[in-house]
Amino acid sequence: MCESNGVGGKLSGMKRFFVTGVLVLSFGVRAWAHSTPNSVVFLDFYRDAVAVELTLPMNELETAAGVPLLAAPQDAVARRGAALRDYVLARLHAAAPDGRPWTVEVRGMAAVLNQAQPDVDVRVWMQPPPGAPLRRFVLDYSVICREAPSHAALVSVRNDWNSAIFSGQPKLLGVVQYTAATLVVDRTHGSFWQGFGSVVGLGMRHIAGGGDHLLFLFVLLLPAPLRAAGGRWTTFRGLKGSVGQLLKIVTAFTVGHSLTLIAGGLGGLRLPGRPVEVLIAVSILVTAVHAMRPWFAGREVFVAGGFGLVHGLAFADSIAPFGFSPWHMAMTILGFNLGVELMQAALVLTAVPPLILLSGSRYYVMVRMTGAALAGGAALVWIGERVRW
Repeated sequence: MCESNGVGGKLSGMKRFFVTGVLVLSFGVRAWAHSTPNSVVFLDFYRDAVAVELTLPMNELETAAGVPLLAAPQDAVARRGAALRDYVLARLHAAAPDGRPWTVEVRGMAAVLNQAQPDVDVRVWMQPPPGAPLRRFVLDYSVICREAPSHAALVSVRNDWNSAIFSGQPKLLGVVQYTAATLVVDRTHGSFWQGFGSVVGLGMRHIAGGGDHLLFLFVLLLPAPLRAAGGRWTTFRGLKGSVGQLLKIVTAFTVGHSLTLIAGGLGGLRLPGRPVEVLIAVSILVTAVHAMRPWFAGREVFVAGGFGLVHGLAFADSIAPFGFSPWHMAMTILGFNLGVELMQAALVLTAVPPLILLSGSRYYVMVRMTGAALAGGAALVWIGERVRW
C-alpha cells in the first residue's frame, strides 16, 4: 500500500500555494484571473511502480462527475467512493512507448475539509506492463478537464530518487487541459548514484550548517587527551591513549546517532522538534562543564553515545521527505549517515592534531577553558531561544 505525503489540511494548503505560484508563472496574470480552482497531480517514482496523488477541488469534481458531494462533504468519500473511483479510472490512463496500457488502481481516497475550499485527495498506483520502462510513459489525464474546459491540472514529480527530486521540491512537468490531455513523462535521465550522492551531500550540509552537532563533538574532544585526578584535569595521557580515547568518543557518538536515525527513518520513531533541539543544546552545556572540570571522567563514551541518540532524532527529521519507500529510506539513511561521518572525520582530522600537540603544553588550560566557556555560553543562548519557540 503506497503512503501519500500530501494528504491532510496542512499539506493541502501548501499544495494550493504551490499551485498558485506555478499558475502565475505558467499562465500569467490573465490566466490566473479566472476563478476556477485547479487540480494538482504528484508523481512518486518507486522501484517498480509510480504512485500518483490527485488533489481535486470538490466543487469542480461534483460537477464533472455528476455526483453530489458538497451537501455533506465530510461523508462524500464514504457515500460516493465507488462512483468517484470509477470516474477517476475512466479518465486516468498510462501507456508504454509501444502503446501497451499500464495497470492503474485507486488505492485510497480522502476528503480534505479544514480549509475554505474542500478537496478530494485520490491515491493511485500505476505499474507498467512486463518489459516496459518504468520511467518513460504517456500519461492520459482528463479528470474534470473533459467536463470543464477551463480547468487545468498541474503535473509534477514529487519524488524521484534517480534525479534527486524529493518531497520538499517538486518539479513541474507540465499542465494538462481539455485541449491537451496527454503528457509524455520521460525520467530516463539520472541514476541511482545521483540520488545517493544527493543524500550524502545532505548529510554533509546538515552537519556543516548545524553548528550545534559539531560543537558538541568538539567540546567533548577538548579534555580527551588529558587524565583526570582529584576533580581536575591534569597531565597529558600520551599519544596512544589520546588517540584511543578520541576514537572511542567519536565511535560512540556515531553509534548513538546511527541507532536513532535508523529507528526514526525505518521505524517511525519521532519526537517533537522543540524538546529534541533543547536537549541538543543541553548536551553541549553538559560537555562544556565537563571540559572545565571532570564531571563524568571515565564515562565519556557512554555520554557521547547517549547524547548521540538525541542528535540522531534531529537527523531523522531531516531525511523524512527522502524516504518515500522502504528501499529509498534505507538508502537515504546509508547516504545521509555517510555524509555525516565524512564531516565528522573532517572535524576530527582538523581539530585532533592541534589538541594533542597543545595538550602537553601550559597553554592548553587556556585553550580548553576558553573553548568550553564559549560553547557553554552558546548552549545557554540556544536553550533560551528554543524553550521560547
